Amino acid sequence: MRGCRWCARCGAKDHGLPEAPYRVAVYYAPAPDDPLWAASCAWLGRDPERGVVCEQPPAQNIFAATSSPRRYGPHATLKPPMQLRGTYDEFAADVARLAASLDDFLLPQLHVVYLHNFLALCPVEPSGPLNELAARCVTELDHHRLPEDSAAQAKRAVGRSPRQLENLARWGYPLVLEDWQFHITLSNAGAADLRPQAAAFFAPALARPRQAKTLAIFCEDEPNAAFRLAARLPISA
Repeated sequence: MRGCRWCARCGAKDHGLPEAPYRVAVYYAPAPDDPLWAASCAWLGRDPERGVVCEQPPAQNIFAATSSPRRYGPHATLKPPMQLRGTYDEFAADVARLAASLDDFLLPQLHVVYLHNFLALCPVEPSGPLNELAARCVTELDHHRLPEDSAAQAKRAVGRSPRQLENLARWGYPLVLEDWQFHITLSNAGAADLRPQAAAFFAPALARPRQAKTLAIFCEDEPNAAFRLAARLPISA
């Protein structure tokens, strides 16, 4: 049985959290005081930072249609979920160093789109700083990644392009670097009918400009557990 981490804030054991998470990821997450954070948590029905259930807006079948992104929480992937070679503390320290080496920047405006086969918030225009941020998270944190077994990698390889297969072999995930696209997932597959409601619901939050000011570490403490937002690390500290 896994032990518990000591909580740096209170000095007591960290509320039953495992000594090492099953997987970790580096995500962009809106700031806690950004209306987009509150709106995204409400849309998905869960706040992964406070660990609480949120009341969802009155859209038909929204609870069932958001089951997959609810487990991950509102985010845009920068370094995909991975098991660690070493300790969580070593990983978190490297994420903090990376964040401190960056400059914060203005994010492009986001809008609701039907991306591939699911609803998502995506930028209205390309962003060089966003692409650089994601690329640095992938390449500079990869030494912490424990490679997946061959069965898991074979599953990820189905239907991928040659370049995506190269990404999979080198970085453990196909949709990175040139194949990466910033998006905050809002639904399971096949929820196109919710797009008008999502567009109306997110419109007030999306009208506000926002800076990329932190990197967020999310943890999956046990296999198939809901991800929690474990740390927000300041960019340009």
